[in-house]
Amino acid sequence: MPPSISAFQAAYIGIEVLIALVSVPGNVLVIWAVKVNQALRDATFCFIVSLAVADVAVGALVIPLAILINIGPQTYFHTCLMVACPVLILTQSSILALLAIAVDRYLRVKIPLRYKTVVTPRRAAVAIAGCWILSFVVGLTPMFGWNNLNAVERAWVANGSVGEPVIKCEFEKVISMEYMVYFNFFVWVLPPLLLMVLIYLEVFYLIRKQLNKKVSASSGDPQKYYGKELKIAKSLALILFLFALSWLPLHIFNCITLFCPSCHKPTILIYIAIFLTHGNSAMNPIVYAFRIQKFRVTFLKIWNNHFRCQPAPAVDEDPPEERPDD
Repeated sequence: MPPSISAFQAAYIGIEVLIALVSVPGNVLVIWAVKVNQALRDATFCFIVSLAVADVAVGALVIPLAILINIGPQTYFHTCLMVACPVLILTQSSILALLAIAVDRYLRVKIPLRYKTVVTPRRAAVAIAGCWILSFVVGLTPMFGWNNLNAVERAWVANGSVGEPVIKCEFEKVISMEYMVYFNFFVWVLPPLLLMVLIYLEVFYLIRKQLNKKVSASSGDPQKYYGKELKIAKSLALILFLFALSWLPLHIFNCITLFCPSCHKPTILIYIAIFLTHGNSAMNPIVYAFRIQKFRVTFLKIWNNHFRCQPAPAVDEDPPEERPDD
């Protein structure tokens, strides 16, 4: 007999479903836009597609699994562990994609003349593949043994039971907080975030340095180039800020759980932290639509061509000048 669902759980499930219904179509639209617009085919947007793929998986896979864990079914230990690991893989993939985007923007402003010879499509593809492979290694580490199986087995045997432990499937019951704090957060989340902050500070410094140079008759194109780079860098830095804002609260709660087990953690705040982590996957397409004109124009073209009932006028995919708010 399936476990009964309380009103609080029903509200939780409703919010999670709403997040998924925004996240999946929005990020599919991002991938679709890069596919149909040749102007979105450079390395940065390839990394953005990798980030969008992870966000689609959050909405289509992680959120349903999170709902399942919230209901709390009785499962074998390793079954529950398999349910808990995908979120670790996809979080790490998002972080590494953001890091790749930051490095790419740095190279664009540091070596603009040699950028296309350094960042080739092949190297970008290798970088994306490397990010995903590393994400699977980091995210599946609990499956390799860094988990709570020993503690669960001791309690299982103490109750006189035999065989593989059957537990109420909960994230903290199977995933070690030592892994989440010392390995996941202190090694694979916090250092990359700090590194990205430093990279974007350097990017803004280099761009401002170029824009503050005296404008001569022959410097119109560089001024335009760095002006556009500044707009895109601001938008991508906003994506990074939203990611940090969404994920740091939950990691802080993990630290409290590890270092202060007796400390009270309000349930509502924990749920808000969980909603922020999942909701982050729905934020990025909104930022692209409002902040990056190439995406905005392509989204409009897709809407006109595929979802409007009547034909719409053609839209210029790559206008010569970007509006000031882009």
